[in-house]
Amino acid sequence: MILPALAFGAVVGGLLGLVGGGGSILAVPALVYGVGVPLAAAIPGSLVVVGASSAVAVLPRIRRGVHWRLALIVGGAGTITAYLGAAVNRMLDQKILLLAFAAIMVAAGIRMLRRTEAVGGSCSLPEGGVNWRSCLPKAILTGAVVGFLTGLLGVGGGFLIVPALALVLGLPMALTVGTSLVIIVINSLAGLGAHVGQMHFDWAVIGAFAAAAMAASLAGGRLGRRLPEHALKRGFAGLVLLVAVYVAFQAVTSR
Repeated sequence: MILPALAFGAVVGGLLGLVGGGGSILAVPALVYGVGVPLAAAIPGSLVVVGASSAVAVLPRIRRGVHWRLALIVGGAGTITAYLGAAVNRMLDQKILLLAFAAIMVAAGIRMLRRTEAVGGSCSLPEGGVNWRSCLPKAILTGAVVGFLTGLLGVGGGFLIVPALALVLGLPMALTVGTSLVIIVINSLAGLGAHVGQMHFDWAVIGAFAAAAMAASLAGGRLGRRLPEHALKRGFAGLVLLVAVYVAFQAVTSR
């Protein structure tokens, strides 16, 4: 299981570094179907991977590439609802969780296929900043939704956070990626806290997956700056949709 963990960890981390979010949505299906980790352990295990690789990926942007106030507001709102999501997770059947995961992956893939430009939302300022006080209700609502999904499905939420920061809150793209990564770290920690009693997995396997993801996230971040953003998002969207179909098929046909 170590070799598959290294391979799939590299893929997830590389995608996270390339597109600044969204790679984490593949962590759960990669752990379940690629590495063979049970879903109950894959959800908290994916949060370890997502949080660690996002923390590494944000290091080059930590000084000038993060809007810390919004990151703390959105991330803080999510820490509360992450526990609610984890509570709902324990009440649902595995098939329902996998189908919900597939549905969210489809929504994320379709969103990435659309041509969207970060032209600023209602909270953006003419000089390129953000009036975070007027954005406070939107920021709290965004954090609450993403935090719930983090606890429910073990995703960092980058595929939701990036468009929310850029298009809803109006954060410039120069700050969106780094801010998103900080929020993912906060959400992952909150999700881990909510799943603390369920962390019964092979730490060697999860550690190998996380180590490969962290290394690949740095390499992906460097490569991503050289490739067209539109091409990256379209390619990733196609991959997400294919995995969503596979996850849904497995959920429907499994006994």
